[in-house]
Amino acid sequence: MPSTDAATALASSTWGAIPASDVSRRTFNPIRDVLSRPMLPQATPKSSKDPISLSIGDPTVFGNFKTHDAVVKAVETAVRSFSYNGYPPSVGVPVAREAIAKKYSHPDAPLTADDVVMTSGCSGAVEMAIGVLCSEGQNILLPRPGFCLYNTVAGSRNIEARLYNLLAEKNWEIDIEHMESLIDANTAAILINNPSNPCGSNFTKAHLKAILAVCEKHKIPLISDEIYADMVFGGQVFTPTATLTSTVPILTLGGLAKQWLVPGWRIGWILVHSCNHEFDEVRKGLFALSTLINGPCAIVQAAIPDIFDNVPDSYLRDLNKQLESHAQVLETELAKAPGLDVITPQGAMYIMVKLDLDSFTDISDDAEFCQKLKWEENVEILPGECFAYPGTVRLVITPPKDKLHAASERIAAFCKRHRK
Repeated sequence: MPSTDAATALASSTWGAIPASDVSRRTFNPIRDVLSRPMLPQATPKSSKDPISLSIGDPTVFGNFKTHDAVVKAVETAVRSFSYNGYPPSVGVPVAREAIAKKYSHPDAPLTADDVVMTSGCSGAVEMAIGVLCSEGQNILLPRPGFCLYNTVAGSRNIEARLYNLLAEKNWEIDIEHMESLIDANTAAILINNPSNPCGSNFTKAHLKAILAVCEKHKIPLISDEIYADMVFGGQVFTPTATLTSTVPILTLGGLAKQWLVPGWRIGWILVHSCNHEFDEVRKGLFALSTLINGPCAIVQAAIPDIFDNVPDSYLRDLNKQLESHAQVLETELAKAPGLDVITPQGAMYIMVKLDLDSFTDISDDAEFCQKLKWEENVEILPGECFAYPGTVRLVITPPKDKLHAASERIAAFCKRHRK
């Protein structure tokens, strides 16, 4: 025991800076970082036009995309039942898990309620899936370009993110050879996102089978983020990855946010596909991780059976048609702008645009393009750096068409002013 004098000497008369934890210091979200950056003054005049944001993938912002009345009524019914005001089971309310298993079960990928774990939004599902499969010091294969939260979660947990390339010239299919080259003995999982944020792409069955063949060859489990399931355009067909294999263990991620237009309700889920008991320990791990927050909102979980039963099939068809028509506005108008190469989206809520930086006089990269565009035209879009894919920008297609037309006109004017 130190003497009283020694203890006094160790004590400080003033408070010093208290350090944040290693985990918090490793946690970095590029989108939030970009959107929080101050707008740097430019040599050109600053725009006084009304702001138009095509940056955040929240379809509810402008009020033109609304969920179906049956969704609202389902929640009202759950509230008025007074049966879901207490703590739910951490893995989820039984009626919700049963309804999700019933909806997403397939003869080639059967599910029961025990295969469903409820999460706080699909972002919570991402965190739990990576957390249950990957330990500190291991690596996970992630898409480039890809949703930045994957990298954020991996980095926070001190898991190495190895980025495999997507090929713009092939509608953002995975470069399978490159992906396989990144695998080593320390690879804990591969993650795919289909349909894709930020790319707006949708993989064919043949391509999904090629991905699964790599997983099977190297005995690596797959995380399949399918939050945009069934949200595809034109003649596209969405295929759930788990329906194409009877051997590769898969954690499928989903939620209410996008298809039912309620991202603020924070309801997601993980579907555990494991035909041969490979995920027995993973199931226990997911249960343990679910106890960290004791499950998402019980009331919204309880509404899920009525949502699935009472929202008509026409709702999704109409939603996809509306989204496609919005995408066509952006694609058609931006095609008129010099220096832009618009890649036709096949689904989800986004368009990726390649920048021909050599065609501009004073724009060196995608971040500068976005900064100057916001300064001169008051249009906010995200640079490709947010998705680990420089030389591109991402635009959200959900704002009203008049705003899409106005934004496209401003972007075209901006490109013409800065072209060589």
